Amino acid sequence: MCGISGWVDFERDLGRLHDTSQAMTDTMACRGPDDEGLWTAPHAALGHRRLAVIDVEGGRQPMVADEDGRPLAVLVHSGELYNFRELRDELSSRGHRFRTRSDTEVLLRAYLEWGDDLAARLNGMFAFAIWDVRREELLLVRDRMGVKPLYYHPTQSGVLFGSEPKAILANPLAQPAVVDLDGLREIFALSKTPGHGIYRGMYEVRPGELIRVSRAGLSRRFYWRLEAREHTDDVETTVRTVRELLDDIVERQLISDVPLCSLLSGGLDSSAVTALAMGQLQARGNGRIRSFSVDFVGYNENFKPDAMRATPDTPYVLDVVRHIDADHTGIVLDSADLMDPATRAAVRRARDVPSSHGDMDTSLYLLFKAIREHSTVALSGESADEVFGGYRWCHDPLAINGDTFPWLAIPGIEEFSGAAGILDAGLLRELDLQTYRADRYREALDEVPRLPGESGLDRRMREIGYLNLTRFMQNLLDRKDRMSMAVGLEVRVPFCDHRLVEYVFNIPWSIKTFDGHEKSVLRAATADVLPRSVVERRKSPYPSTQDPAYDRALRAQSAELLEREDAAVAPLTDLGRIRDLLDRPETAGGPGTRAALDGFLGVNAWLEDYAVQLKL
Repeated sequence: MCGISGWVDFERDLGRLHDTSQAMTDTMACRGPDDEGLWTAPHAALGHRRLAVIDVEGGRQPMVADEDGRPLAVLVHSGELYNFRELRDELSSRGHRFRTRSDTEVLLRAYLEWGDDLAARLNGMFAFAIWDVRREELLLVRDRMGVKPLYYHPTQSGVLFGSEPKAILANPLAQPAVVDLDGLREIFALSKTPGHGIYRGMYEVRPGELIRVSRAGLSRRFYWRLEAREHTDDVETTVRTVRELLDDIVERQLISDVPLCSLLSGGLDSSAVTALAMGQLQARGNGRIRSFSVDFVGYNENFKPDAMRATPDTPYVLDVVRHIDADHTGIVLDSADLMDPATRAAVRRARDVPSSHGDMDTSLYLLFKAIREHSTVALSGESADEVFGGYRWCHDPLAINGDTFPWLAIPGIEEFSGAAGILDAGLLRELDLQTYRADRYREALDEVPRLPGESGLDRRMREIGYLNLTRFMQNLLDRKDRMSMAVGLEVRVPFCDHRLVEYVFNIPWSIKTFDGHEKSVLRAATADVLPRSVVERRKSPYPSTQDPAYDRALRAQSAELLEREDAAVAPLTDLGRIRDLLDRPETAGGPGTRAALDGFLGVNAWLEDYAVQLKL
C-alpha cells in the first residue's frame, strides 16, 4: 500500500524538472512513510512513497525491469496482489527470473509477458502506472472495484497522475485548483459519478479501467465490467459457495510481512471477517487475531436509538471477542478529540474535497491512527452491504419503487445531506441538484447489465445492487482509503474480491433474502463462527457521536466563522439559515443541523486551504 505520482510530457525534458516531480511525490508522504523513490527520463517521471508490507527489504519502487543494462519498463504500484504467488510460479515457468519476493516485481514481469492483458489476471486491490521505455507509452490501471484510487489530468503534451488530487495539484500545469458547477454538484449531490475528479481537468481512472498515454494521445478501455449471468445454484449450494469463497479470500488477505489486525464493529460483516481470520490463524498455529473497535465516552451508557441506529456496537463487539477469543482493544474517543483543530485539518487534507461524513470521518481517522501504533495492515468488513444488499434502502418500498438513487429516497438521509442546505438559494437554483441527480441516475441505469426476460422485483433489485456497487460504495471506499492512508495504515476489504462480487451480484433476490432478513446468504454462510447475538443483529451503520458537547463546539466554531467578513464560504452560503440554526435550542435540529454546520465549516476550510477558484 503506497502513494504514486507521475508526469509524462512529450514536449518537455522532465529530467530538468526534477523538483516539480519530487514535489508531487512528497504530497504522498503519509501514504508511504517507509521509503521514497523517483525515476526520471526525458519524457517521464514516476514517483513513489512506500508503505512496506510484502518483502520489506526487496520491494522498493520505482521498480525497473532491464535487459543487458537497458531499462525496458518502470513501475510504481499502490495496493496488494493476492494471487502474486500463483502468477510468480506461472511466470517462472515461462522463463522469468525474480530478484525479490515482492508482488511488485511479479506485476512488472507480468506486464513484460502479457502487456496490458495482465490486468484481467490480477486478484487484488491496486492502482499502478507502467512506463514502457521501449514504446514511450504510459499505462494506468485501477482494480475492478475501485478500492485503490488513481487520478489523472491530461495536458497539452502528456498527462499528470497520482493516488490523490493533491499530487496532481502540486504541479504548476494543474494550478490553480479550479472547481466549476459540475464539481460542486459532485460534492453536494450524494451520487458519485465514476471518473469525475471534482477539480476542472482532473479525472479518476474508473474501476476496472486501463488508460494508455502515448504520442498519439490518450485511450481508455475497460478490462472488466459486471455481467448479468443466470444463477442456477439452489440456496444450500449458494451458501456453501459463498463460504468457500470467503475462506479463500480471507486466507489470501492474511498474507503480510508486518503486523496485521482486524476492524471489529460488532456487526455481521466485520465480525465474520474477524472470526474467519481467527480460524485461519489458529489453523496455522499463528496465535490470535488482534482486533480493534471505536467507541465514544458515555456512548454505550447513554445511547439513544435513532432512524439509522437501533443499538450501540460495544455489547456485540464484546460478544464476538468472547466467542472467538480475539486479542481486542477498544479505542474510546471524546468530543475534544473529534473537534481538535489539528486533527480536523489532517482529515481535511486527507480528503482533498469537503466531506458529508463529519465526525464519522474524524473518528475513523483517529481509530486508524491508534491502530497504526500496533499494526500496519487491517482487515475490514467494508462493502458487504453493497455486495449482499444490507442497506435499509434495499428493503424499503419507498426506495425500491422510487425513481432516484435509492439512498436518497428514505427518511434519515438528512444525516448526510444537510451540508447542501447551507448553500445560497440562488446557487442552489443554478446547481439544480435534482436535475443533476436525475441525469446521473439515468446514466447509471443505462449501464446495468440485464438478463433476457428479467422483470419485476428481480430486475429492480439488480438495478439497486448495481447502483450500490458502482455509485454508493465508491464514496465509502474512498473515505476508507483516505483516512487509513493518512496515517500509513493499509486496510484490506475482503468483500471486494471480484470473484465474490460477480457471484453474489447474480444471486436472485429471493435467495439473498431467503430467511426474511437482509444479507441472508452471508448470515447463513458464517453463522457457525459467530455468536447468536451477532447473527441476529440488524444492520447498524458506523457510529456517530451523540455527545451534546460535540454539537456545542460545532455551534461555537460556526458562530466565529459567521462573524468573519472574509470567510471564503460566505458568498456561497445562506447566512440567514446558519444564524437560524445557531439561534435554535441545542436539542433542536438533529443530524441535519449537525451536517449543515459541519458542512459550513468544512467547505470554508477547503476553499481556503486549497485556494480554490470557483468558476460558476
